[in-house]
Amino acid sequence: MQVALIQVAVFLINIIFNFYITLVLLRFLLQWVKADFYNPYCQLLIKFTNFFLVPLRRIIPGFFGLDIAALVLIFLLQAAQIILLALIFKNPMHAWLNIWLLVPIVTSLVTLVLNTYFYAILIRAVLSWINPDPYNPMFHILIQLTEPVLKPIRKILPEFSGFDFSPLVILILIQVILIFVRNI
Repeated sequence: MQVALIQVAVFLINIIFNFYITLVLLRFLLQWVKADFYNPYCQLLIKFTNFFLVPLRRIIPGFFGLDIAALVLIFLLQAAQIILLALIFKNPMHAWLNIWLLVPIVTSLVTLVLNTYFYAILIRAVLSWINPDPYNPMFHILIQLTEPVLKPIRKILPEFSGFDFSPLVILILIQVILIFVRNI
């Protein structure tokens, strides 16, 4: 029974923390690419993340248009997640050691960013086959998020017979980087 409770606690902690960290990361990335924040989905994202970000922004200012408070919040949330998981497994010394080494937090953040872009580009590529409504707010966000990553590859690799292979190149590059990140 105790093993099941531990598994449930780990599951819930991972779901809650990973979901909120992903929301804050998406907000940071959308601000970074200067997405349209009048979009209804962006407004929903703002409402979900403002609870922790607004007070943190009073302490931590932005830097050259980057939302440093969002990055600090992601860092703090990942640190809290690692500490909680270590405490559940009754290893508090391991939790503090990980926080000071920062390796799990940085690798988790890099993996999250790469996975976010991987799935966003994959979804955009699949949606391009069915020609979605260009005025759909979700598709518009997807284009705004992925275009800064795809554009440099399109300059190097032109279209062949009307096919854009830049998403494929980016997806392969992301997987290669993820292999290196996972082996750190």
